[in-house]
Amino acid sequence: MLSPFTEKEMFVRKEWREMTFRKEIFKICFHSWKCEDTGEEFEDEHFAQLNYDQVINQYREKYNIPYPDEIKSIREKYDLSAIKMSHVLGFGDNTYRQYEAGEVPTQANARLIQMAADPRKFLDMIDLSHALEGSAIEKARHNAERLINKADKEETVVRNYLFDGKRRSRFTGFGKPDFEKFVEMIIYFCTHQRPWKTKLNKLLFYADFTFFKEYGVSISGSEYYAIDMGPVPDNFNSIFEHLAKMELLKVHNKTFPDGGVGEKYLPAREFNDNLFQQQELEMLQSINDKFKDLSTQEMVDLSHEEIGWQQNVDNPHQPIDYLYAFELKN
Repeated sequence: MLSPFTEKEMFVRKEWREMTFRKEIFKICFHSWKCEDTGEEFEDEHFAQLNYDQVINQYREKYNIPYPDEIKSIREKYDLSAIKMSHVLGFGDNTYRQYEAGEVPTQANARLIQMAADPRKFLDMIDLSHALEGSAIEKARHNAERLINKADKEETVVRNYLFDGKRRSRFTGFGKPDFEKFVEMIIYFCTHQRPWKTKLNKLLFYADFTFFKEYGVSISGSEYYAIDMGPVPDNFNSIFEHLAKMELLKVHNKTFPDGGVGEKYLPAREFNDNLFQQQELEMLQSINDKFKDLSTQEMVDLSHEEIGWQQNVDNPHQPIDYLYAFELKN
């Protein structure tokens, strides 16, 4: 970005600052452009959004406030309009739509929205509100009952245990833990590189953490832990075994001269890009291109340079805080 005063290229300045939201103070990694000659600092649209999102994400984490995409998906699974959803929950006509657009709910309204995510509780809310009638109430009831039946199936239980049951926080990169998205990330890298498991774990780590560094949120919502071989997704062994059992991945095992066994994963189907935003797809391609020619050991060595790994390797039961993404070296 060029300085409006000198028309010279400015540099990116990062510093930890305190910012206020709803009378509370939050510490963020503030990004700005700085003119070296005049000392003036500027926020462009991208940095302004990144700085704002850091504050909002911490507020949502502190009070467990649902995110816009979660709020929208709760409504859509019952096939209701935003205004009808507002009526069921006792909100003003436009309130639910505003929450979907990014306005942060009050803590009280957030609790109601989270209750509505449970189809059993939502059935009670429909009856108590008297806000729906005719085909609308029949459709909402049908969808809620369908979701109840689906939730009882083993696959949902497994996914919740392995991945989806986690709460959004700084350890998920403030991203919604999305098992389907995480699976597609695995399939993407397996399609383009067919890496060994150890390297695959590093590719996933760099994709999520680099995206957080750029946009303030992770792609998959996965937690990562620091082990001797570098950062790894939570429950990675169980997840890979589950995907192989579901025939989403093919596993190739190899025994090495030292007696160790390596696992290489091949995709059992094509990558589905429909779950991703364009920026997320570009990040996957960027990470793939950046690391495709590196060996597994080279990837491990690079990951050992990261502050997030160094600060957590002696505490393997503590997830790596995504704020370390702002200090990525690779």
